Amino acid sequence: MALDADQPLFVISVAAEIAEMHPQTLRQYDRLGLVKPSRAPGRARRYSQRDIEKLQQIQVLSQQGVSLEGIRRILQLENQVAALQARIAELSGELEEARERAEESTRIFAAGAGGDVVRMARGSRPRRRQVSQAVVLYRPPFR
Repeated sequence: MALDADQPLFVISVAAEIAEMHPQTLRQYDRLGLVKPSRAPGRARRYSQRDIEKLQQIQVLSQQGVSLEGIRRILQLENQVAALQARIAELSGELEEARERAEESTRIFAAGAGGDVVRMARGSRPRRRQVSQAVVLYRPPFR
């Protein structure tokens, strides 16, 4: 059974140990809105695996000299990018469905040699054996 990365499992002391931080640092990041752990009854913080990964990312950025406000903005932009990528995937799926519906609604048919109906692709010509010869009722003479 696989664990859900968003399942709040870890109390603050365990999360701090896994992220190699002091519990007070986690409280500060919670106050600043950098990481928003779930709350258990009694208001105790519960951290998920995803929260711990975010804490580790914050720690790396902080060690690289990025300010906490800069880190907050980076995390905000990453969330925005993820949301936009999800929207692109959703719209791509809708576009593909619309193309399929449009293709189905613009079918072209011809009469087959035996009087049956033959489906043709748009822009294609029927093969001779597929379509019966047409009878020319009137042909104007060439001059």
